Amino acid sequence: MNKIGLYLHVPFCEKKCPYCDFYSVHASEDSLNLYTDCMIDRLKYNSDKIKRPADTLYFGGGTPGLLGGERVARLIGQARACFGLDGAEITAEVNPGVDLTGFLQGFRAAGGNRLSIGMQSADDRELERLGRRHTAAQAAEAVAAARKSGIENISLDLMLGIEGQTVESARRSAAFCAELGVPHVSAYLLKIEPRTAFYQRREQLQLPDEDETCSLYEAACEELERHGLMQYEISNFARPGFESRHNLKYWHCEEYLGLGPAAHSFLNGKRFYEARDLRAFLAGQAPEEDADPEIPAGGPEEYAMLALRLAEGLQEARYRDRFGEPIPERWKRAAQRYARVGLTECWPEGFRFTRKGFLVSNALLAEILYET
Repeated sequence: MNKIGLYLHVPFCEKKCPYCDFYSVHASEDSLNLYTDCMIDRLKYNSDKIKRPADTLYFGGGTPGLLGGERVARLIGQARACFGLDGAEITAEVNPGVDLTGFLQGFRAAGGNRLSIGMQSADDRELERLGRRHTAAQAAEAVAAARKSGIENISLDLMLGIEGQTVESARRSAAFCAELGVPHVSAYLLKIEPRTAFYQRREQLQLPDEDETCSLYEAACEELERHGLMQYEISNFARPGFESRHNLKYWHCEEYLGLGPAAHSFLNGKRFYEARDLRAFLAGQAPEEDADPEIPAGGPEEYAMLALRLAEGLQEARYRDRFGEPIPERWKRAAQRYARVGLTECWPEGFRFTRKGFLVSNALLAEILYET
């Protein structure tokens, strides 16, 4: 029986970052306690219903660190009782600039073994423009605190395309991460989402243009790889053996259960999601099916879209094992055409996007998978 991933969305923040579209609300002691009790009930209910073990657990948000040590330990303990978690990767997202001691003690004691720290930049001016409430030095302190608690599997987030960011500052931020010795970095392009403060004042933002953003991305990628953090996905870099096991489930189109407001799931060939509403979650509202008739959940097109986010690309052996047939010839022919302009690399066992291909991946996917 294949093991699933578990994702728990912790929908609380002290302050909403102006670029963030993830669902979150203000935290209070009462709401944190109600959420924790409800999540424990949901874990029990879904365990009885699904009867599948899990081997990854990811606390995302929001700001999971706001749960504190006792609550996060209760949730890990319940998840272990319900889903086994034998040899599991157990990750939590945390923010720098706050005292993480209590959270880390509870998290580590309960078996937590991986942290994702929301650094975003090593340039304090860029952090201010992003509305972050910490400095680069405090991000380094968060890494030190994680190590002191016994956690070595640490990831740092970087953001690219920030107002005022330069190729030099992007390289410095990437080097800062590498010099801290963390084994994983996620480097995301800033995207202005409709439900954000940045969207409301998008006309006033002086963001890098498309060509400048491409240069920022390529500079960060080169700097991270120069320090031994190899790109394994469009936005993710790791030292060998430290790739995110949980996120690889998404990109390999494997099954996972998401619990909490706005959490998404993929189980038994269906995708579904919970409402972006804490009150609905606390009231036990059932998730809604997330169906796209043009792209069946777990079907060949969706599988290919996700696989082509990875540096390993779309592999013949994996595809044949899943679907019982080879990669469609028309996909291979289309990919070969783009190899001539440096956007893909092709070989008899499959094809992949190059770094330049990653930068235009949405358009490239449409051309390769749906071109007639």
